[in-house]
Amino acid sequence: MTPSERPLRLGAFGTSSIAWRRVLPTVTRMPQWDLVAVAGRTAKKAAQFAEHFRCAAEDDAEALLERTDIDAVYVSTPTALHRTWAERALRAGKHVLVEKPIGTTAAEARSLCALAAERRLALRENFMFLHHPQHVRAREMVADGRLGRPASFRAAFCIPPLPDDDIRYDARLGGGALLDVGVYPLRAAALLLGPGLEPAGATLRTRASDGLELSGQVLLVSPSGVLAELAFGFEHAYASTYTLVGDRARLTVTRAFTPPPAHQPLLVLEEQDREERLTLPAADQLMLLLEEFADAVRTGGGSAEPHSESVAMMELVDTIRTTARRVEVR
Repeated sequence: MTPSERPLRLGAFGTSSIAWRRVLPTVTRMPQWDLVAVAGRTAKKAAQFAEHFRCAAEDDAEALLERTDIDAVYVSTPTALHRTWAERALRAGKHVLVEKPIGTTAAEARSLCALAAERRLALRENFMFLHHPQHVRAREMVADGRLGRPASFRAAFCIPPLPDDDIRYDARLGGGALLDVGVYPLRAAALLLGPGLEPAGATLRTRASDGLELSGQVLLVSPSGVLAELAFGFEHAYASTYTLVGDRARLTVTRAFTPPPAHQPLLVLEEQDREERLTLPAADQLMLLLEEFADAVRTGGGSAEPHSESVAMMELVDTIRTTARRVEVR
């Protein structure tokens, strides 16, 4: 095969749950990718992954990055280490798919995106939901005027409390609800309302012992005056939805962020005297993301638009952190 025909060679750094359950099984089913090697916190864990996915195991990330038979690296470390290892991979000449969010601050996001652009390397966040066709359909309905003039947007991504030892409760490793689940409604708001969103208010429920965000609510305003109300957290019954309300109709996406590959999405359009329920074909949003990443790798980085969107989201996160009213929970 020529270089443009052969599968792209992937190395995985991080032996995370999402890598084990979702990302690496999908990679191994795709003709565009060949999983070459994996490295993790311990050689034992890397060996377990390597045996399961039938690839090589490396003792550490440095050895993985030194391999000449790897084109791209998937980084699924704890959030606080995303910037560090994504940067090292880029400096080693590897394209990078990093788990969301791209970093913990806007400064980290800017630094990584600038480095990727400078070196003409693809850098993508693993925001699977952005690639699902149900959101393309939602945007088309808005553009076609089915809702009339948009006035408000509501989104929620909430999950029940996690086990006490879950890594997302570790503030030192970039845990907390804002970076884990809060970034989803933030990205959804930008997807449906466009760039230029500004925070108008925020409240965070935080753990008294260390300030870790357990849940929160955010109010955003779009340049055209649309109000967005976002909710997220680790303290709720499960919710994964958004609703856009216009002066003619209301559109609700019922399983917005984590639909399984076999799930048939349901979009509900409510007008004053009628309701339309649109059932769409099932789609594997992760596979679609990995296809786009492969295209970006082959074209030397692809579009810069994902970079600007990543930075804009982290700018919102920074502002929310510094301006939110905090309510301590014991």
